[in-house]
Amino acid sequence: MTRWVALMPLRGGSKSIPGKNLRAIAGRPLFSWSLREAIASNCFDDVYVVTDSASIHRAVGELCPQAVVLDRSASVADAADTELVLEEFQARVSFDVVCLIQATSPWTQAEHFREAKARFEAAPWDSLLTVAPMKRFFWSADGRPLNYDPANRPRRQDLTGQLTENGAFYFTKADVLQRCRVRLGGKIGLYEMPATTLLEIDEAADWVAAEQLLLKQLAASIHKQGKDIRALVLDVDGTLTDGGMYYDATGEAMKKFDTRDAHGMLLLRDQGIHLAVITGEDSKAVAARMQKLRIDEYHPGIQDKLPVLRRLSCKWGIPLQHIAYMGDDLGDVQCLRHAGFSLCPANAVPAVRPLCHYQTTAAAGAGAVREACDLIMKWTSAGEESVAQP
Repeated sequence: MTRWVALMPLRGGSKSIPGKNLRAIAGRPLFSWSLREAIASNCFDDVYVVTDSASIHRAVGELCPQAVVLDRSASVADAADTELVLEEFQARVSFDVVCLIQATSPWTQAEHFREAKARFEAAPWDSLLTVAPMKRFFWSADGRPLNYDPANRPRRQDLTGQLTENGAFYFTKADVLQRCRVRLGGKIGLYEMPATTLLEIDEAADWVAAEQLLLKQLAASIHKQGKDIRALVLDVDGTLTDGGMYYDATGEAMKKFDTRDAHGMLLLRDQGIHLAVITGEDSKAVAARMQKLRIDEYHPGIQDKLPVLRRLSCKWGIPLQHIAYMGDDLGDVQCLRHAGFSLCPANAVPAVRPLCHYQTTAAAGAGAVREACDLIMKWTSAGEESVAQP
């Protein structure tokens, strides 16, 4: 039986974008996007990460606990040559085929791994690389056109175009890697991905464009699964507040709320999005805040939140797949698992983060809920525009 493994090398340092592998993009650390998809694809017997960073080691354990983390040896710790990492990996791990995954291509989806694997198994290939189509007019350095006649310039969309290596992932058979000591050798196959995957995050200028592409991809995935958001349900402590409690002379607890969060919630309601708050605390301060915000569905003192979420779903006539839930701690886990779209603040507990579709860049009580509201409003508006178009 063929043993398939996946490997993602993650260096702690980066000259072009400092700390890029751990830097949050579209709500999650860069490395987690394609690593999660590799795990979800069920293509591999084991998924490995090799790193020289203790911080990355911890982050992978928190966000992708199914992955096996190996320490990068001192001999290759400072080397940027991925082939050296592959060579060392092969000396430590037994496999028949290895899939090298690059974190700088975060738009790789589970279906890409599955489709590429199926083609690789069906073809007489020894290695495979991912490519994407590029339709551009190419010229040599000495001014010669390479792929068209300037006297009969075609429309760009009519060009046959070129297939360009996009660096998403590679398949290599063990014997080829051992014999050739490179990721691509023997009979090489191609797996074509969409043109949007040509962008790789190698320079700081790539980051903004990459984040926008990821957010669009995430929104498309939510819409494709029929999870258009019609309601937002929130926890309080550690979500709407910073989790701190302030006591006055009488012993009454007070909490700090961010006005930006409140405004975002009101804007959501103006767009017809239902709002609810479910919290384990029963606080007069929170009750007063909910009353001021006119949150009718305020449910305090709830330890088991999922039954309340289900009742709200029935009351509103909105399936759970169309409800977004935002929480930060273990009491929110079941709701996060069952909601159509799950979110958490940047400082949510580690056990919660892997369950969420989106992690805000803002901390709880400091605009995290507003960020979530803005995201949902953006997607709701985009959905309405697409429906309105002929």
